[in-house]
Amino acid sequence: MEQIDDMLNHLIGEIDHLSQSLLSEGDTAEGKDASQEQSTFSIGFTDLKESLNELEDHDLDALVADLELKCTSEELSVCEAAGSLVEDHPSPALTHEETKAQTKLDKIKIALEKLKEAKVRKLIVKVLMSDGSSKTLMVDGRQMVREVLDKLFEKTHCDQSIEWSLCEANPELQIERDLEDHELFVELLSDWIRHSENKIHFILRPQKYVMFTDPQLFFMWKKNKSGQTDVNKQTKDLLIKEHFGGTSVIVPNLEGKMYLKEDGKKVWKHQYFLLRASGLYYVPKGKTKSSSDLACFIRFEKVNVYTASNYREKFKAPTSFCFVLKHPCIQKDSPYIKFLCCEDEKSLLLWVTSIRIAKYGPVLHQNYQEAVKRASGFQSARNKAASLQTKADQPKHNTFVVNPCMGPSPPKSEVKFNLEEPPPDFIPPSPPVHASP
Repeated sequence: MEQIDDMLNHLIGEIDHLSQSLLSEGDTAEGKDASQEQSTFSIGFTDLKESLNELEDHDLDALVADLELKCTSEELSVCEAAGSLVEDHPSPALTHEETKAQTKLDKIKIALEKLKEAKVRKLIVKVLMSDGSSKTLMVDGRQMVREVLDKLFEKTHCDQSIEWSLCEANPELQIERDLEDHELFVELLSDWIRHSENKIHFILRPQKYVMFTDPQLFFMWKKNKSGQTDVNKQTKDLLIKEHFGGTSVIVPNLEGKMYLKEDGKKVWKHQYFLLRASGLYYVPKGKTKSSSDLACFIRFEKVNVYTASNYREKFKAPTSFCFVLKHPCIQKDSPYIKFLCCEDEKSLLLWVTSIRIAKYGPVLHQNYQEAVKRASGFQSARNKAASLQTKADQPKHNTFVVNPCMGPSPPKSEVKFNLEEPPPDFIPPSPPVHASP
C-alpha cells in the first residue's frame, strides 16, 4: 500500500508541476480565461489528489468515461513517466484490498491525464450538508445549478422541495448568496481565487421563491400587515401574472431609507433609495424623488446581492440586517463593494428579494415553475410507491380450487326452510295436449 501511495504522490506532483507551468505562461490580462481553464480542478479540497480520492467509484468511472483523451506532448511525457514508474516497481501478489486500491489509482491516473485537455471544464466540488457532513460531486461547465441540485437529491435521497438551495459562502467578507437555478455552476466557482476559503452549502431556504408563494409582500408592501395576509390564491396568481407574465418584469415599486457605509470608514449614514429595473437610485441632498433628480447608485448587470453576517462587530453597523452589492470576481475587501444596512429583518428580505427580481426578471419565474414541476413529480412518484407498498403489505386471502380428481368436494351447506311461512303464489302450467290418433 505504501508503494501505491508513493506512486500516486509522485504522479500528482508531476501533474501539479505541469499545471503551475501552464499558469505562469497565462498570467497576462489576455490569458485570464486560459488561467481559469487550467488553474483549479477541485473546490473545497487541499489538492486534486484528495478530491479524486473522495469521489465515489461510479462518479470516478463517469469522469474517466466522459473526458476526452487528447494529451499534449508535455502531458504525454508525464503519463509515460508515470507508466514507466509502475513498470519499474512491479508489485508482488496483492490482497483484495490492495487490488481495489490499485484499481482506483489507475482510474485516478487516467482522470489526471484527461482533465488537462478536456474541452469542457470539469470540477470536483465538496458540498457541505446542514448536519456537518459533505458530499463530493463531479460537475462540468455545461451544468446549471438546478442540475447540480438534482445530483444532490439523488445522493441524499431527500425530498425535492422547492426550498432546497446551493449557497455560496465567503468567510473573509462574511457574506453569502443563494445561487439561482439557471446559473452555470462551474462559471460561478471560476470567479473564486485559488485556494479560496469559500464554501458551497446545500441548505433549505424558505425565502428562495417567496416572491411567488407570497407575491403580495413585495408588490403590495405599502399595505398594512392585515392587508398582506388576507390575500387569496386568485389574487396571488393575478399579481404573478401581472408582474412576471410579459417579456419584461415589473419590479416592486420599492423605496425607503437605508444606512450606507462610507468608503473605507466604519461610518454609516442615512440615505433615501429607490428601486428601478435598471438599478438602485438615491435622492441627492436637497433634491426631490422625481425621476429627473434621482442619481444612480449602482446598476445590477455586473453585480450580485449578498446577505452579510456579524457586521455590527466587523463594521459597527447600526443593525444586524445588512447586505452587500459587489462584482462576483471581488473576493476580498474593496472600495468597489457597496455595504447597506436595513432597519429590520422584514426590510432586509424586501430589499434583497426585490433586487433579485429586478436583476433576473422572468427567468426567476421559469426557475420557480421548473422547481415546482420537479417537486410535484417527486411527490407523485413517492405517493405511487407508497400505494404499491401498502398493497404489498395487505394480507393475501387463500383461494381454494376444487379438483374433482382429488376427492369429494366439501359438503354443501344445509338449506333450511321456514314451514310457517305461507308458500308463494304459484300457478302450475297446463298439462300438455296430446293429439288424438
